[in-house]
Amino acid sequence: MSKPRVLIVFFSRTGTTRVLATALAGVLSADVEEICDLSERRGALGYLRCVIDSWRKRRAEIVPAGLDPSQYDLVLVGTPVWAGAVSAPVRAYLLQHRSRFRHVGFFCTFGGLGAEAALEEMHSLAGKAPVAQCKVRAAEMQRGVATASFELFVGVLERHLAHYTALEWAC
Repeated sequence: MSKPRVLIVFFSRTGTTRVLATALAGVLSADVEEICDLSERRGALGYLRCVIDSWRKRRAEIVPAGLDPSQYDLVLVGTPVWAGAVSAPVRAYLLQHRSRFRHVGFFCTFGGLGAEAALEEMHSLAGKAPVAQCKVRAAEMQRGVATASFELFVGVLERHLAHYTALEWAC
């Protein structure tokens, strides 16, 4: 009986989503891959580019993934929420790899509104229902506060992985 393999893939413009991805990786002993965007997104003009890409539902040009999601039992994908939507780099990743996911989970960081819409969009882009999903306010991440939603998310994921291992062992 082997331990399920977990991959955490994320994009983070400001570092907030990276903090959440790193915390998840530590708890789940997961491999991590950061999506690298080829567009300039720093500063005021970069922020404006993010908003426009979000409104227009554009995909970003991203560096090809180094890890193959088909080699993992569970892929967790994380995004910041941009103007109520998935970030353009995560949109590109999900569309490129949607046929390679066995099981998925989604998480997002957000400052205002739109987290639910972003999670629904991730579901649509991945073409697969998530085993779990989580939304965490950026302010809570910046303060280092462990939220109830994060703990609930981890609990659901751990139960899913335990169930997955039990099913594999039974076969």
